Amino acid sequence: MFSIRQVCAALAVAAGGLFSTNAAVAEETGTFTALASMVRDYTTIEHAAGTIVGGASEGTMTVLESSGDPFIAGEHGHVTCVVLAKDSAAGLELEAPCTLATAAEDELYMVSRRRAGDVEAGGGGGGAIELLGGSGKYAGVAGTCTYETSYLANDRLVTMTQCTWQRSASGQ
Repeated sequence: MFSIRQVCAALAVAAGGLFSTNAAVAEETGTFTALASMVRDYTTIEHAAGTIVGGASEGTMTVLESSGDPFIAGEHGHVTCVVLAKDSAAGLELEAPCTLATAAEDELYMVSRRRAGDVEAGGGGGGAIELLGGSGKYAGVAGTCTYETSYLANDRLVTMTQCTWQRSASGQ
């Protein structure tokens, strides 16, 4: 026969196992707002599919507000994007894979997509960014963002981004 102490001890061990299992699959989550200031180098051609734009955008991104690690308010990084856009009778289709690199050499991988607006000075538009993980402190980070890009004179652009992210503890 089991004593009350043995039963309580067994329940405590079982409960501890349940809690430690839940902690192993717990998720980190958060939000951040960032501003990117970039220079673009695009080439435009007319094509049977419409107007095709391709090239690179490069500059800096600064986290303006954050709920905490790994996105730190005031932190800056270098961001490089490869842009491909098609503007046809069906509208704009733009996709831009981007890499953000911090001074500590952590990298965050993203892809921007939008279906509205243009890529001309005085124009721009809103879209969505998918966070795809990365290296260092960004390993296992996934999430979604909304963004608004404004194209300025002299091949400059600015992008304001609002993101939510998550990372499972088991994915680190």
